[in-house]
Amino acid sequence: MQKPIYSPQEIRSTRYSTLANLLRYRFDNFMARGTVALVSGLALVSFVFILLMAVLVNLSGIAPEDGDRLSLPEAVWGVLMRTLDSGTVGGDTGWVFRLTMLFVTFGGIFVVSTLIGLLSSGIDAKLEDLRQGRSRVIETDHIVILGWSLQVFTLISELALANANRPDTCVVILSEADKVEMETALQSTLGKLPRIRLVCRTGNPSNMADLGIVNIQTARSIIILNSAQDHADAQLVKTLLAITNIPRSHSQPYHIVAQVQTAKTLDVINIIGQSEVETLLTNDLISRIVVQTCRQSGLSVVYMDLLDFSGNEIYFKAEPTLQGKTYGHALLSYNDSTVIGIQRINGAIQLNPPIHTPIQAGEQIILISEDDDTIHLSNLADTLIDFQAIRAAKQALARAEHTLILGWNDRVCMIIQQLDQYVASGSTVTVVAEFPDAEVDLSKETLELQNQTVRYQQGDPTDREVLESLNLTEYNHAVVLCNPNLEVEQADAQTLVTLLHLRDISDRHHHNFQVVTEILDVRNQALAQVARPDDFVISEQLISLMLAQVSEQKNINAVLSDLFSPEGSEIYLKPVADYVEIDRPVNFYTIVESAKKRGESAIGYRCKADANNLARSYGVVINPSKNQLVEFKPQDAIILLAES
Repeated sequence: MQKPIYSPQEIRSTRYSTLANLLRYRFDNFMARGTVALVSGLALVSFVFILLMAVLVNLSGIAPEDGDRLSLPEAVWGVLMRTLDSGTVGGDTGWVFRLTMLFVTFGGIFVVSTLIGLLSSGIDAKLEDLRQGRSRVIETDHIVILGWSLQVFTLISELALANANRPDTCVVILSEADKVEMETALQSTLGKLPRIRLVCRTGNPSNMADLGIVNIQTARSIIILNSAQDHADAQLVKTLLAITNIPRSHSQPYHIVAQVQTAKTLDVINIIGQSEVETLLTNDLISRIVVQTCRQSGLSVVYMDLLDFSGNEIYFKAEPTLQGKTYGHALLSYNDSTVIGIQRINGAIQLNPPIHTPIQAGEQIILISEDDDTIHLSNLADTLIDFQAIRAAKQALARAEHTLILGWNDRVCMIIQQLDQYVASGSTVTVVAEFPDAEVDLSKETLELQNQTVRYQQGDPTDREVLESLNLTEYNHAVVLCNPNLEVEQADAQTLVTLLHLRDISDRHHHNFQVVTEILDVRNQALAQVARPDDFVISEQLISLMLAQVSEQKNINAVLSDLFSPEGSEIYLKPVADYVEIDRPVNFYTIVESAKKRGESAIGYRCKADANNLARSYGVVINPSKNQLVEFKPQDAIILLAES
């Protein structure tokens, strides 16, 4: 094949074009290096311009009228002054010198204006970079929160309380939300938090480079907020992979606390994190709390008191003095703390074990106390127990229960299945939601129910006529669920409408039944008080409290898992009159002794008279001083850890 023949003009044109493209490419690369490179380049151009003009003035002999010829240093100085200050040319004499210096001044105006423009754009770019939250966090032993949701406000408030005794605690938040918007929301909701610093950064929590921005390898603990959206667990797995692939900066392993939506994800997380990740199966936990709360008024307040850092908390303490003694003996060994279980040598948790269980060397007592420095052994029990006031146990008969569930979310099936583990045979559940019957499968076979049957009715839970048609007098409990597919305010508004109708109908029929309401935003709790619900389950707040507890004390997670599980012991509220005589004041040592005789651990009481009094914690008292006398009323209840 014959090669093409180019003319000399075409060859020169091609070479010129190639050289021009190369120079343009090099210039583009130089311009892309940023403000520092541009300012440096401008300084070099300015220096070359000043030097060339000075040499020109020196060699040509151009000088002011009646003035001597300028030496090279004098020429450089003169050109430099006219470059920086355009007013200098006003004092020049001689038209040749004036015109030459005028040209220098124009060059200076170009250089200075370009410099100002570069500096201004560079400062703007830096401010924008800071606004976007992309600068590296230089912190160690800090707390990192990955993600953004309603939970973050309660979570940070609790972390501030938990770290009140630690100076200069830093909490770093990394999410895809805008940095300024996060800071504004935190400031408007939480205000100024003492002894804690909040740092926000914008980035992808599953990106290793973005995790490096928050210096995650030196963090004390890492909390991963996981939304209830589809495929949220898949994103969680990516985030965990990214974290565990960043080498730790010190010998301690990562302490990661993560929300998990589905149980199927747990196996994958165990492979990735092994002992570094503590998981909270949020849908399962909230379902269990809803089930337990709907059957016992005041139970959610008990959980809130145990989980927040403003009152009593759960502690682990080794007590060599109690080694060889029984769990029953330990129950009465503290005046200002309440024993609830034992942590075995292998780390296993046993809440409310049999009272004759011996405490072995190396085991720790699990207690509820106001602070770790208030845990002191006491020997007051022997002299203060009023044995004459203790009542004998009576066997309660199990009765069928009828539950009404209004609304629908992903937890409905879990709630029904877990409720089946508590109720007696012959119990029923009625679900009212807006889905057509054909789209809902709540059959006994599908849910594998043993003790209850389920009926589904299509209808709008906010519709008064629908609620009137349900014959509410048939039900013992009602659960009002939030719709997670709506905005938080709208979902809570619909819940409040349903709640108001329920209370009005029950008042008109003089039927008093237990109503439990799920609220997403804690700020709407005060509004819901108007409808007098028996209990609230503020799901986002409860999850936040549990995340904060586990992030501060890793082994708390095992206690929470045991506490909310239907197997073993759980928290119950039982009539005080079943335990002690109420015709005279009794101390809490007597209550503990009465509960101990039944294989139960008493942890507090609830005064029905204060059930609607927020200032008195809705009547709930956890970990009372055992030597103080209390005058109970027939409607009051004892709060216990028991198996049934």
